[in-house]
Amino acid sequence: MAKSNQIFVCTSCGHESPKWLGSCPGCKEWNSFVEQEKITGSTKPHKAKIAGLEPEEAPKPQTLNEITATEASRFQTGIAEFDRVLGGGCMRGSYVLIGGAPGVGKSTLTLQIAKAEPNLSILYCAGEESVMQIKQRAKRMGVTSEKLWLINETRIESIIEQAQKLQPDLLIVDSIQTVYRDQLSSMPGSVAQVKECAALLQQLAKKSSLSIMIIGHITKEGDIAGPRVLEHMVDTVLSFEGDDHYTYRLLRSIKNRFGPAHEVGVFEMKQDGLDQVPNPSAYFLAERNQEVSGSAIGCIMEGSRPILVELQALVSPSAYGTPQRTVNGMDRNRVLLLLAVLEKRTGFKFSDKDVYVNVAGGLKIKDPAADLSLCMALVSSLLDIALDNNQLWLGEVGLGGELRRVGQLERRIKEAEKLGYIHSWAKDQHHSNNKPSHLKDILNSFGQKKSPR
Repeated sequence: MAKSNQIFVCTSCGHESPKWLGSCPGCKEWNSFVEQEKITGSTKPHKAKIAGLEPEEAPKPQTLNEITATEASRFQTGIAEFDRVLGGGCMRGSYVLIGGAPGVGKSTLTLQIAKAEPNLSILYCAGEESVMQIKQRAKRMGVTSEKLWLINETRIESIIEQAQKLQPDLLIVDSIQTVYRDQLSSMPGSVAQVKECAALLQQLAKKSSLSIMIIGHITKEGDIAGPRVLEHMVDTVLSFEGDDHYTYRLLRSIKNRFGPAHEVGVFEMKQDGLDQVPNPSAYFLAERNQEVSGSAIGCIMEGSRPILVELQALVSPSAYGTPQRTVNGMDRNRVLLLLAVLEKRTGFKFSDKDVYVNVAGGLKIKDPAADLSLCMALVSSLLDIALDNNQLWLGEVGLGGELRRVGQLERRIKEAEKLGYIHSWAKDQHHSNNKPSHLKDILNSFGQKKSPR
């Protein structure tokens, strides 16, 4: 039982309960309740009275014709891949949340803005590092901007006061889970503190047209830590993704009020910071072995960007009673579905074979346009016949074995032709009026060369 001055709060939505609950009634999340001190009396969170953020007189209703809309200006961060994900640059007065795993490079990315665009005035508020540590990292990265101010501060009132005093182009808060407000008795990172501090920063951004970027932690499930309302408060939510075993990093927009969502920027982590990867397709195909079986090239869409990827498959006789199915980089259930379609609709037998599937480079893909390329890689490995080097395979595979067209086909084909992949089933189908082909028709040539083992 909780003490009289204790309360249980859902870390996902902020729902409060006098006792612990397994499932949150508000957001239906499981095991999301944590015990916190109950906020009573004068410590109850309410609208702050901070200099410059006091609520003005109540606004009067206006008709749509009375409102004059002006296009707000953007400024460039100097990092083309970053600007691409933001929708063409950072909007003045925007409120951006950047989430990612520890060590992926969130702080490095934001600090690198000062190197890429030294004319921008930036106030960097560090809650997890000392200014000396940031100075050492900046020296390693080659940051020499004279308009970069550093402050080791976690008290929200002090951060807002310094931002109002310096009037920078960009305010960076690292991280929102370390910031707190004196009026609240709960610990930094609690639901109440995160909601209150985020709301104050939101008011600061909108009232002063100050662009603010806050860095957020993530949970073990990969979601941004803290209440879900945090993602609703901000204008843009960016997810910085990477794998410990690879040097590439993906900056993905989950939400963007000023540009397209699901846009992706690609970076490579190096000793002196992050390098942009303007041609991800060439980057991910650089080490491909063109003479081995079980390798096929597909094209996936990440936002509006087409990226060529290598799908690898290894099919071998099973040494045990139950065949092994190991998948890396794709949905395992999708791979099992395609194996069933291949066996049922085309006659290739995989039920007594071990199957290993991998997306080269560590990418994780969900685009159904990769179905055909995976099927070709599986049959290529089964028959031990290498595919032609200049072939690109595009198409979604249905349960009946039929091949369906994919979206944004012109952009995919244009990216493929840029790298020399000019022969693809998708291109031929796009310029014809015939009905979609069947998977069995494409695999006939392999069956004629060599029968399945």
